[in-house]
Amino acid sequence: MLILLSLLLACILIVVSVLFAWSPGKPAPFLNESGKVLKGSISEKIYVNINGVKQGMFIESKNKANPVLLFLHGGPGMPEYAFTQKYPTSLENYFTVCYWEQRGSGLSYSADISPKTMTAEQLVSDTLAVTNYLRKRFGQEKIYLMGHSWGSFLGMQAAARAPQLYHAYIGMGQVSQQFESEKMAYTYMLGRYKATGNERMVKKLEAYPITKSDGALNSYLSSSLRDEAMHDLGIGTTHRMKSVITGIFLPVMQCRAYTLSEKINIWRGKAFLNNSTDLRKQMYTTDLSVKVPKLDIPVYFFSGKYDYTVSHTLAKKYFDKLQAPMKGFYTFDHSAHSPLFEEPAKFVRIMREDVLNGTVDHADSHTK
Repeated sequence: MLILLSLLLACILIVVSVLFAWSPGKPAPFLNESGKVLKGSISEKIYVNINGVKQGMFIESKNKANPVLLFLHGGPGMPEYAFTQKYPTSLENYFTVCYWEQRGSGLSYSADISPKTMTAEQLVSDTLAVTNYLRKRFGQEKIYLMGHSWGSFLGMQAAARAPQLYHAYIGMGQVSQQFESEKMAYTYMLGRYKATGNERMVKKLEAYPITKSDGALNSYLSSSLRDEAMHDLGIGTTHRMKSVITGIFLPVMQCRAYTLSEKINIWRGKAFLNNSTDLRKQMYTTDLSVKVPKLDIPVYFFSGKYDYTVSHTLAKKYFDKLQAPMKGFYTFDHSAHSPLFEEPAKFVRIMREDVLNGTVDHADSHTK
């Protein structure tokens, strides 16, 4: 018994040592060919007072004079900066990218935040405050706004409220009618498992019928079964991701830009936002195509062909209905929910050649 306890303690010490080694807490600088910090570049982790709450963000660019892009992560409560380390995007070559971690999430998590203050309205207000911070800091009258998944729910509302602050809006995995999207995904997954004779997953899904009563979310939407089935069938976070552990948990824990306590706060924040707030309920019970039927700036929707996390079909329907001075819809044939990380070369080419130039030449559907 003593030997077993000693081995267990040794294993724990090794794991903790590895975690600390992975967690110096500083983003890597951009270096030139001589190994020195690239002149004019920026790679920093900072904390800013946003509407009375200390909130964290990463800002990266090889030239901080580049146009500013504010990235709104998904979730609620799932910062995505760590994924840029595992799946490099090269956005920093053309933009000064701000990966803000929203109130209650990751770097911006605090046990002192009251769940009652966590509303979509508050986070939209925070988005505008971060926008103005970036505009002032980098001396740019307008910036670009990109929302991913839950972030697209906030981004559309922020862009509608203050279009004068933005050159354009980019929606990746664009939310519209999210509860309808969940029902479509559930029906698709159940049908796929029946077709392949996977009785185990059929029984598990049928034990969690997807229903909604008076705006309340059922247990399926709060369970791990949803993510398990989506990733198993290639319709989740990425088309090729088969496990939340290897695809999400490990990239976060291996990201050297966070300290160990900050990494722990990512999971604390996600649990807080999912279990103690009504944010997901607000998204599931809102028809964004009705709430935001029009934007007064150019709009770009990027959607993975295999995306059922946020329905590719419903995103296209929203796009067709949306009024905007210019809009482009781009389908990524090898992606599910995260084209930026799955097909980065195509994504960045569109950002560089269409978005920055105010055109929709590469879109598979557009209006000018």
